[in-house]
Formats: sequence, C-alpha cells, structure tokens
Amino acid sequence: MNTIAPTVAERGHHLPQLQGKLFLTDGGLETTLVFLDGIDLPHFAAIDMLRQEGGREQLVDYFETYLAIAHEAGAGFVLESVTWRASADWAEPLGLSQSELDALNREAIGMLHELREKHQTEATPVVISGCIGPRGDGYDPGALMSAEEARAYHAHQIGIFREAGADLATAITMNNIPEAAGIALAAKDAGLPVAISFTVETDGRLPTGDTLAEAIGAVDDATGGYPAYYMINCAHPTHFAGALADGEAWVERIRGIRANASKCSHAELDEAIELDSGNPEELGQDYGRLLERLPKVGVVGGCCGTDHRHVAAIAKTLCG
Repeated sequence: MNTIAPTVAERGHHLPQLQGKLFLTDGGLETTLVFLDGIDLPHFAAIDMLRQEGGREQLVDYFETYLAIAHEAGAGFVLESVTWRASADWAEPLGLSQSELDALNREAIGMLHELREKHQTEATPVVISGCIGPRGDGYDPGALMSAEEARAYHAHQIGIFREAGADLATAITMNNIPEAAGIALAAKDAGLPVAISFTVETDGRLPTGDTLAEAIGAVDDATGGYPAYYMINCAHPTHFAGALADGEAWVERIRGIRANASKCSHAELDEAIELDSGNPEELGQDYGRLLERLPKVGVVGGCCGTDHRHVAAIAKTLCG
C-alpha cells in the first residue's frame, strides 16, 4: 500500500467544492418523500422512485427546488444521487435483479447530468456525486465487515458511478471505521474521488463508540489519506459541536455538514411515527456557529427531517 499521503489535488481531483466557494446540497430526501410527500418507499430506498410512474419527474422537481435556492444564494450545488440504498444486497429486497439495480444506478447518475446541463451557471457550478450508503442499517453497524470485505462489496457500485460520469462518490451515514475505509479503498482502486460522511450519536461518537478523530485518523491511515474530505451527517449540531477540537489537524479534514433537524437520538428517530422538522431558522444559526469554527467547510445541506426550508435558512445565514 502506498504510504505517502496524496496531495489535496490528488485526493480531490480539483473538486470545485474544495476551492473556497460554498456549495449547498439537498436535505433529507427519504424523510421528505415518506413523511412530507406521503410516498411508500420500500426499505427507505429512494431509487425505487425511478421505476414508479411519475417518480423521476417528482425527483427532478425535488432537486430543482434546491437548485433554485443555490442560484438565489450564488452558491454552488452538489447533486447527490438517489442511490443511498442501492448497493448489491438491496436488489433482492427491492424485487430487482442485479442487472436491473445496476441500470437504475446508471439512470440515477444520468438524471443528475441532465439537471446539471439545464441548471449549471458560472455562479452556480454543479457537482455530481454518487451516493453510497452502508451495506446494512444506517444507524446500527450490526455485524462489521473487514475493510477488505467492504472494499470488495462496494467496488461494484463505485464502478458504475465512475462509468456513468460521477465527479465523486460520497459515502453517507458511515457508522463504522472498516466499512468507511473499504469504500475509500474501492474508490481509490477506481480512481474516483470520494468523500466519507460519518454519522454520530448524541455523544458525538460513532455508534461503535469511536470518536470522530479516531475514525478520520484510522481511515486516512488505512488508505494513505485518500478521501478528498470528510463530512458529518445524520446528527444535530448540538450532538457533535463539542467533539470538534479547535486547532487539531483532523478537524481540518471536515469539509461538509449535513445535520439533522431533530435533536432526538437515532433510537428515538427510528421509533418516531411523525417527522420532527425542528426549527429551520435555529438550524441555520447553528450552521453559522459551526462554520465559524470550521471555515474550510465547503458543502452544507441537511439530513433526516430537513427539507428545502432548512437549506434555505442555512443559505441565508451563510450567504447573506
């Protein structure tokens, strides 16, 4: 394994969101579809929308709402594909063959290319990201794979993203170190930039008990520092703000935030039958305080319970 850490340019292949301009992204796609739009998403898999009548059109409307916010704010935008729950193990639960699921993954990236062609401007550059979710549950790490097992498992979907022309892969709701490392290694094998986004509990630690510092350090060590950047998602800012040690080098690797609207724990959210949307204005102010401490963050959006109102409030706070 190459023990020399890549430069920023090598890790990120000159990704626009690493060049100093603020980029927005969307909110909680699945919670919006289920709780606000009343759609029955099997296994919380938004990719199923691409095989439902009118589903693609509804997804386009969803993304265009956020793109309009980015245009108004003069910010860039990261289009995240609807593939969080679309890796190989999810084909059978969704009633799909592997080839059918592969085709939907390609279509998901193709849809984002069409959106970029239509909406990108000089003031609002658009980045296409292939979204990778955990092999299992987003909140519970369950039986852990080794990094090599995760590398082999996630390589297939990453290869599709690369062939379909994604600018990078983003691993969302990573809840354990070996799987995050395996994804980064698979992306390195494919020559595709990758961002790793960890989810934390109310104590600011991963569900496995590891700290963010330990997780980022371990993945960097295992991959020669390959991830272009790290993110935090699926937790309220109050859950992880105290874990950010000012002035430490690992904190500077965090370049993205996708927080929850709710202050509830993951266990509470799992049991909730109603959506906790929190307070969009307060969340926007929370982001303002976070970015005072994390000035290198270049990607901001939402996660569970957030929608366009929250992202608009974040944009208002950060872009004026």
